[in-house]
Parts: sequence; structure tokens; C-alpha cells
Amino acid sequence: MDFDTLRYYLRARMFEWLRRHDQAEREYRVALQHGPRSVKVVSALGYLLARRDRYEEALGYFEEAVRLAPKNAHLLFDLGFVREKLRRIEPAIEAFQAAVRLNPKLDRAWYGMGMCYATLGRHEEAVSAFQQAAELQPMNPHAWYALGMAYHHTRNPDKVKEVVHHLFRFDPIMTRQLIRDAQRADLAHLVKDLKV
Repeated sequence: MDFDTLRYYLRARMFEWLRRHDQAEREYRVALQHGPRSVKVVSALGYLLARRDRYEEALGYFEEAVRLAPKNAHLLFDLGFVREKLRRIEPAIEAFQAAVRLNPKLDRAWYGMGMCYATLGRHEEAVSAFQQAAELQPMNPHAWYALGMAYHHTRNPDKVKEVVHHLFRFDPIMTRQLIRDAQRADLAHLVKDLKV
């Protein structure tokens, strides 16, 4: 990164930190004029736009970042995330799959992939993806909840029960939600005394 690109990039980061997002965006755009091939600047602008729910704009920056750094699993995850937000589910799955091929321990890519499969009603594939996410992050209640729901949709009540018992150990509130959503009144005794 040349000096001018770095200068504007650092100014943009400072404005982001100060929550002056419009100014940060302007600084990133100036940095891009000086260094259009800077993956750091391209992806930072994509992150800023995505955080502001401007997914359509962010998409182009993440596609460019992946083009510049095709072996970066985190950028592929970000591309998948933005595609999922835009309801471009099949392309999102492709990005998540590419991310886990490069980094099989990237739990959030497995989780995103599972969410996409669930959206498409491909619950067996969702189970596989959520299993990976839950294995990599055993204390992630969202991964366990999603895994339980995927088991519910594949009509596997014994597995739902296993997930409920595991999830109850560290997140009783999410356990209660899973019991309700999976229609498992037989397991409600686990959370009957829970006060929220």
C-alpha cells in the first residue's frame, strides 16, 4: 500500500472508530482512487457498507476483494454473507463452500451455509453444515438451536432431544425457544422454572 492510500485508509478507520460513517466512506473512496488494488481498502469499504445494511453496494466490493485475493477464506465468507442478505442463496452457498474448502475451521461459514440450506428446505445438508459449526464452536447457542431445528425438519426427534439436552447446559433461554419451535412439549420440564 503506497503512502497516500495508507493515509486515507487510516483516516477512514479513525472516522469509523468515531462513528462518523459518512466521512469514513468518503475517505475509503479517496483511498481507493490512490490504491484501487488494495484488498484492505476494498474489503474495509465493503464491511462499512454491509454494516450500514447497504448490501447491494457492499456486494461489488466483496466480489472485487475476492477477485484480488481468491484464497482468503474470510473474504469468501463475507461475500457469502452479503449474498445471503440479498437472498441470493445458491451463490451464497458457493461462497461459503469455497471458504470452508480453504479454511475448514471457519465455523461462521459452516453456519451461513447451514442457514442457506435451511432456507432452501434442504434440511439434510443443513444438518451437516450445522454439525460442523456446532463442533467448531461447542458453546454457540445459535448453531445448536439451528442444528436442533434442522433435525426437527428432518423428523429426527431423538437428535432434537440430544441437542436440547446439550444446549440446556449453557443456554436455557435458547433451549426453551428450541423446545417451543420444535414442538417438543415433552421436554418442557427442563425449563419450566426458568425466569426471564
